[in-house]
Amino acid sequence: MRIEHIALYVEDLERMRDFYISFFGAESNEGYHNEKTDFRSYFLKFQDGARLEIMNHPNMVKLEKDYRRNGYIHLAFSAGSKENVNHLTKRLADAGFKVISGPRTTGDGYYESCVLDPEDNQIEITE
Repeated sequence: MRIEHIALYVEDLERMRDFYISFFGAESNEGYHNEKTDFRSYFLKFQDGARLEIMNHPNMVKLEKDYRRNGYIHLAFSAGSKENVNHLTKRLADAGFKVISGPRTTGDGYYESCVLDPEDNQIEITE
């Protein structure tokens, strides 16, 4: 058994699509639009085959994000090395994205940083 994909509702499909392509090497499909419901989505595929579906619907409910709640908290990407974690974290910070922790070695031995994407979803970057 494997996870086929993870889905994330977003406010700005194009901006989020560009973010994952630019910083995480995603490849995108051409997108989907249901003209009847105005639902739109993109599937983003990453180097190892993992997929993220980003979706938008005009009737989405916007909830405030709290990083110590139950449920979805972050997506984690392996950068392959400490140097790559440092480099990607710096690229994101230089581009104006908020780094909320790290890079650092956690108490359980992970080398990681955590940043917020354009819509304040937490992204963990590990080695």
